[in-house]
Amino acid sequence: MQLLTQDLRNKLLANGRQQLPLRGTDGEIDFVPVVKLFTPDAGATWLLTEIDPEDPDTAFGLCDLGLGCPEIGSVSLTELSSVRGRLGLPVERDRHFKPEGALSAYAEEARRLGRIQG
Repeated sequence: MQLLTQDLRNKLLANGRQQLPLRGTDGEIDFVPVVKLFTPDAGATWLLTEIDPEDPDTAFGLCDLGLGCPEIGSVSLTELSSVRGRLGLPVERDRHFKPEGALSAYAEEARRLGRIQG
């Protein structure tokens, strides 16, 4: 399964284009996650909200490597494609993911729990 369909990539890029002029200001947009990626044989999860239109290999969202300290930041899509869990399984897209709020709400809950829930 490919990590991102063209539709998901287009949504992430559209969010990135909206965010670009606002980045680093109080006006940054708190997007709802577009896609959830995870390792089926490890504890890593990524909730992505946008792709940088100036560097389409760089996505942004809530990243949880399963170490108890999820954080908001950037991740390379190329690197995600090469990640393998303990059993050698690749990162997958959660095809049933339905976002329930903005990224900041997920981040707040993840920091409290030490992991991304749901």
